[in-house]
Amino acid sequence: MYSFNKTQGPRALWKGMGSTFIVQGVTLGAEGIISEFTPLPREISHKWNPKQIGEHLLLKALTYMVAMPFYSASLIETVQSEIIRDNTGILECVKEGIGRVIGMGVPHSKRLLPLLSLIFPTVLHGVLHYIISSVIQKFVLLILKRKTYNSHLAESTSPVQSMLDAYFPELIANFAASLCSDVILYPLETVLHRLHIQGTRTIIDNTDLGYEVLPINTQYEGMRDCINTIKQEEGVLGFYKGFGAVIIQYTLHAAVLQITKIIYSTLLQNSI
Repeated sequence: MYSFNKTQGPRALWKGMGSTFIVQGVTLGAEGIISEFTPLPREISHKWNPKQIGEHLLLKALTYMVAMPFYSASLIETVQSEIIRDNTGILECVKEGIGRVIGMGVPHSKRLLPLLSLIFPTVLHGVLHYIISSVIQKFVLLILKRKTYNSHLAESTSPVQSMLDAYFPELIANFAASLCSDVILYPLETVLHRLHIQGTRTIIDNTDLGYEVLPINTQYEGMRDCINTIKQEEGVLGFYKGFGAVIIQYTLHAAVLQITKIIYSTLLQNSI
């Protein structure tokens, strides 16, 4: 990060941020439209059954399929080196995504995998991430609420603590769910990113040095070949390249949560 900032400026650390928000918007919009015109439920009721869960997961899978071309374009914009990349507009992600679907736009090499080959790993990662994060979020939230309820029975709590207990369990549960799902699925995410970038003639930064660029010369035939190749050529640790950035990300996330809690407690105490 220091090397990138020194050689390319702080803007390089934020590249692709706009396209990331666009992909989130496309995902939410696609989910809303599909759920509106189909019987697939967007939310699971308390009286759920296996059929309802299956239909809900099907909705998620269809949503990830619709957003996949834009996710691929956003990923390329995020990792593409600022040294050789032209300044692109905020809607370039949409243009590239549509171009990927209809087979027009920036020229690609013969190693580019067709979108049909990317559907399974993309949907698999998205659905597994959603399942793991949802289960962990509900589990952590249940434990925190039970702990809060028991503490209320044991001793009288102040209004400040009551306010904190009302809002912060959700934040902590979301943090734990996101952390666990990202850590568990990191190897699959590594495979997914390599498959999406292959054949796009993308030039990425050398993250070990910070001032060189590297071409993407992989020739994976699909998800299984990518997994086997990484295992044979790079070992198990090859699936965890860049994992240190995830540790830093969630360390900062935890620090922000803790600082927010301290500030919120101080404000509440001063208002009483």
